[in-house]
Amino acid sequence: MALSLVTSSAVLAAEFTPAQLQTVAQLRDKALNSDLSWQLLTALTTEVGPRLPGTENDKKAVAWAQTQFQQLGFDKVWSEPATFPNWRRYHESASILTPSEQPLHLTALGNSISTPAGGISAEIVMFETLDELMAAADGSLTGKIAFINYRMNRDIDGNGYGPAVKARNKGAVEAAKKGAVAYLMRSVSTSEHRFAHTGGSHYQQGVTKIPTAAVANPDADQLARLVALGHKVTVKVDIRTEDLGEGTSYNVIGEITGSELPEQYVLIGGHLDSWDLGTGALDDGAGVALTMAAAKLIKDTQRPKRSVRVVLFAAEELGLWGAKAYFKQHEKHLHNIVAAAESDFGADVVYAFESNVHADSLPIVRAIAAQLAPLNVQYIAKNEAHGGPDLIPLAKAISAPIFGLHQDGTDYFDYHHTADDTLDKVEPSKLKQNTATYAVFAFMAADAPAMIKGK
Repeated sequence: MALSLVTSSAVLAAEFTPAQLQTVAQLRDKALNSDLSWQLLTALTTEVGPRLPGTENDKKAVAWAQTQFQQLGFDKVWSEPATFPNWRRYHESASILTPSEQPLHLTALGNSISTPAGGISAEIVMFETLDELMAAADGSLTGKIAFINYRMNRDIDGNGYGPAVKARNKGAVEAAKKGAVAYLMRSVSTSEHRFAHTGGSHYQQGVTKIPTAAVANPDADQLARLVALGHKVTVKVDIRTEDLGEGTSYNVIGEITGSELPEQYVLIGGHLDSWDLGTGALDDGAGVALTMAAAKLIKDTQRPKRSVRVVLFAAEELGLWGAKAYFKQHEKHLHNIVAAAESDFGADVVYAFESNVHADSLPIVRAIAAQLAPLNVQYIAKNEAHGGPDLIPLAKAISAPIFGLHQDGTDYFDYHHTADDTLDKVEPSKLKQNTATYAVFAFMAADAPAMIKGK
């Protein structure tokens, strides 16, 4: 009997009224017919462009976001500082010298040091994986350039990224330990086009810093073919970068204040910064635009019981610095977050919805999932969602209720971190579906009959 009462109680707590569900339907339809997210994305990528942390464009993006929040009628708009390692890319070029001269398309990885004046010319030694490089004999790469040719696989959920990105994070350190003078890697990419993909890299205290860069996939194939033919392959790499010390940017935050429990809030958002090669339309201008638009559409439809807070995180690309600052500053009040989701995986359709919440809150999750179904969003019942990268510090701090609104990432890594990440890669209809999904999720989580709890 006690179990029956508990179950009945949980079901009742999850019940949304017919009036609430009618509002959800209105909101969903309104979002599917709204051009607001497209207008915001167009403005950000056209009027500001690339937004490398610490640059003038980064400052313009912060001002742009503040102005947009205010013009959209958000109840509260403010910014919070975040510091980060301020890095610049100035020049990059490379070529094969032997067995024949050929240009190479490459890009410096974030945080890379410069080559000496005139560049570095040396023989490459190819490895298929990071583990193979790490197993190389000490001193075996002295005076040479290490090259990892790991091929990333393509999948809807981007599961090939984790294994591939290890070489980007640690490759330069492991190559330097073996005596290498520079480090190259096949781009963390699924593309066949001749665009090199940048991304963050790291050094280790006590290990010599060496220049580090990613090679476009067709050029990586060319290097691999030459090595397979038995040639001694010599490459020249010329990179100019600068470490400007500590920089400061800002998380920009807009809030729609709840009508009954304003201190509790749903957190949605994306990261405002981008790499400098493209205009950051997919990574992460789309996430910025669609979450801003979703909150605005909620406000225009009906104010929920709890607040909806849109956080545009700073300096994500250089190491989640804005996210670390936000959750550190708000650490005493993180229990007020009733749901958190980040859009940082491009602009293709949301195909699945997943939670990571206390079992008591699963009836509410299922009720939300039922209202996402008309948007062709499937419910994943595992209850193991990880959320976007800027939510990692939150997950480490507390057992927060985190959600994954999974976007189709089949093509995402064709454009990720390249000069080809531009507005034309975004389909307005798909952006509308994303906006509607976030609007329905955020409204229902904020207006739920009971507070969603973390595990």
